[in-house]
Amino acid sequence: MGTPCAIVGTGNIGTDLLEKLMRSSELDVVAMAGIDPDSSGLARARELGVPATDRGVDGLLERADDLQLVFEATSAWVHRRNAPRYADVGVTAIDLTPARLGPSVVPGVNLDDHLDANNVNLITCGGQATVPIVHAVARVCEVPYAEIVSTVASVSAGPGTRQNIDEFTHTTSSALVDVGGARHGKAIMVLNPADPPILMRNTVYCGLPEGYDAGEVTASVLAMVDEVAASVPGYRLKADPVIESGEFHTPGGVVPARVIALLEVEGAGDHLPTYAGNLDIMTASAVRVGEAFVRARRRAGVPA
Repeated sequence: MGTPCAIVGTGNIGTDLLEKLMRSSELDVVAMAGIDPDSSGLARARELGVPATDRGVDGLLERADDLQLVFEATSAWVHRRNAPRYADVGVTAIDLTPARLGPSVVPGVNLDDHLDANNVNLITCGGQATVPIVHAVARVCEVPYAEIVSTVASVSAGPGTRQNIDEFTHTTSSALVDVGGARHGKAIMVLNPADPPILMRNTVYCGLPEGYDAGEVTASVLAMVDEVAASVPGYRLKADPVIESGEFHTPGGVVPARVIALLEVEGAGDHLPTYAGNLDIMTASAVRVGEAFVRARRRAGVPA
């Protein structure tokens, strides 16, 4: 048996996460909580033999003694309300909303940095997709400015995502700086209504300073893509990074060049069709972070 955990939120992200956690050898889903008794997510949990409650966190915390981790897959405002309750009963929260109450974690960048925290934030789908690229550039040269445009299929964006558009831009922009390493950051999200739905696409622009090494920048980005793709197989570049020279005016000052990376994320198709790479990268990252917590506790001698 793995470490007992629960999911709060029975929408697209929560249900996709459920499918992935059921395959984990480190984590054991012992409960799923929502507020809609007719939710397809709760129905799926029951099909898989997972106890499910439509009484939300109230129902979940009745069995808090059985839990070590809870994955929050609701919305930013809901997590802000729930987080103190998790802390009060000693349950660690892995937050898949852009509430940003705890330190931000991107597995390809800082997976092991905050494993003693009682609440960690997975930023946004755009953050999980693009922060690794900004970090890849920042580890070989200064990044005065980073800007990302994240485009997802409209049908893959559920109510929680739509409620959190403002939080998406603020939280992702901050993560480009705090985790990615840029001096200034900007994030834009686009919901594309195309039919058939498009795959998740991300464009990353990083300003480059005088004296940058084009070969080092390109090699670092390619290495990072391989690392992320190890846990998110649908994560890939559309083409090799492009470096443009010129005079680019940014909030970080005038830079002589910039690197552009065009990313695509295809989902694993666990719950939604493969166009929902935006969900897949969030839930795959959540599983990876949860398993990292388990391993850290095992090393520290904390019983699972």
